[in-house]
Amino acid sequence: MNRTLLMCGVLAGPLYVLVSLAQALTREPFDLTRHAASLLSNGDLGWIQIANFVITGVLVIAFSYALERPWAPWLIRAYGLGLIGAGAFAADPALGFPAGTPDGPPAAITWHGMLHFVAGGVGFLCMIATCLLHARRHAAERRTGWALFSALTGVLFLAAFAGIASGNSSALVNVAFALAVVLSWSWIAATGLRFLREAR
Repeated sequence: MNRTLLMCGVLAGPLYVLVSLAQALTREPFDLTRHAASLLSNGDLGWIQIANFVITGVLVIAFSYALERPWAPWLIRAYGLGLIGAGAFAADPALGFPAGTPDGPPAAITWHGMLHFVAGGVGFLCMIATCLLHARRHAAERRTGWALFSALTGVLFLAAFAGIASGNSSALVNVAFALAVVLSWSWIAATGLRFLREAR
């Protein structure tokens, strides 16, 4: 059972990234340098990204149950719940996406747009805390490579999230945030693979 749950963590990241990227490259007028993946929840095909959030959130929660203290599984679980919340409450259309949406930020933030930001923000902060706590534990176990990987993932994700949360919509901030999300998913997958090897 633990191996199955660990595989949920290994597969969640590639699933999220591939589904998001496939939409980003095929859904006009989406632009990776302008739009966050959350905007893909809008439009006729918005259900795809909503399902992507929910399914990967469930996989992350399942993965958390394969972890035991002191690996702070509840923080990873909260990240999974944040993903589900981000899917349940769609972000407001903005910046010309989907087609027909006025360019620029939304004229008014809806209740579901606000809940999307809250769910995502809480989830991201829990993911960042997870990485930093793991970095500390890896350092105590003298796993230098893992400690550095975890610390860098947490710090870079925090910096990218702070940039996007500030309202800065520059191409550099958007691309940096997208790469930080990919890095965090890579950390989850690598952690799952590590525990799978140890389980064998």
